[in-house]
Amino acid sequence: MTSIASETHVIAELRGRVGCITLNRPKALNALSLDMIRSLTQTLQAWKDDDSVLAVAIRGVNKEGPFGSFCAGGDIRFFHQAALAGDEALEAFFTEEYALNHLIHTYPKPYIALMDGIVMGGGMGISQGASLRIITERSKLAMPETNIGLFPDVGGGYFLSRCAGRLGEYLALTGRVLVGREAITAGLADGFIDSSRLPGLWNSLERTPFENGASVERWCASHLNTVAPPAPWPSKEVDRIFGLPDVPQIMTALAATDSDWARETAATLRQRSPLMLHVVLEQIRRARVMGLAEDLRMERDMVHRCFHLCPGADSETVEGIRALAVDKDHAPRWNPARIEDVIPAQVAAFFESPWAADAHPLRHLG
Repeated sequence: MTSIASETHVIAELRGRVGCITLNRPKALNALSLDMIRSLTQTLQAWKDDDSVLAVAIRGVNKEGPFGSFCAGGDIRFFHQAALAGDEALEAFFTEEYALNHLIHTYPKPYIALMDGIVMGGGMGISQGASLRIITERSKLAMPETNIGLFPDVGGGYFLSRCAGRLGEYLALTGRVLVGREAITAGLADGFIDSSRLPGLWNSLERTPFENGASVERWCASHLNTVAPPAPWPSKEVDRIFGLPDVPQIMTALAATDSDWARETAATLRQRSPLMLHVVLEQIRRARVMGLAEDLRMERDMVHRCFHLCPGADSETVEGIRALAVDKDHAPRWNPARIEDVIPAQVAAFFESPWAADAHPLRHLG
């Protein structure tokens, strides 16, 4: 086994003819730093043009060892510190992260994501573009960004809007966690394997004489159960309510629906950033008719606005992170405070690009 990356938080090694990546930041649930994003990008670029590498597999570790946690997302404490300090590394983080997401979605070789444990936010960004998305009974998938005054980025507009019916709007607005096989039902995973079998599958990548990349992917797929269980959410109600034109109408419909699901969903939405609920609904609906690169450019515009429309501590995102992860008082002071108080001009501002097309930081994405 030869290592091609010295960054301790990203271990890259060739096992047989499979490039194997281990996210190795267990204390932070493998949350992505800028250095990790750069290491992943450098590794994938090198392997893309290396004929000795047939396919790529990626996993995470937890405090007990391999697997158990995939990636909890971007390093939100870094977002908070960088935004308050005016650190330009924050801009670089999102530009390079979204470019990495695009690289994974368009990778010319099989890219196999072993999504055991927590897979949220940025973790979805480095797994949803995989040619094979593998989950276990421990998998917990979500795009929970509205909880911190952000939006489901890293291509979230693209992959959530491709979920069946209006499931994408529902998952984006609520941040609902998909447990285990529920991710297959949602169309956000391809197959299931019991977590106890992951070490054997990983080790077999080195021992098995593969002919080509497709045979690596077929080998991994042969270990999976691809049966999707019935949806644990009321699909007809999701489509009826989350297909409504705007957030106030969604809230009115939930209030008029006599079910535990409707009451729980309404209570969840009332805790989220009112402004970002409006922004996210618009994001998903715009993204539904966009290609991947176009969506990522839109999300790059949006995330710039998240930190700069109201700079520093006045940013909805900075306030959301403060409440959830820094002070941990779970009492964000959202502005506006109510869903009904958000006006269209506040939403529209997030979709105005601060860059001319030929100066956009993601203009090179195909």
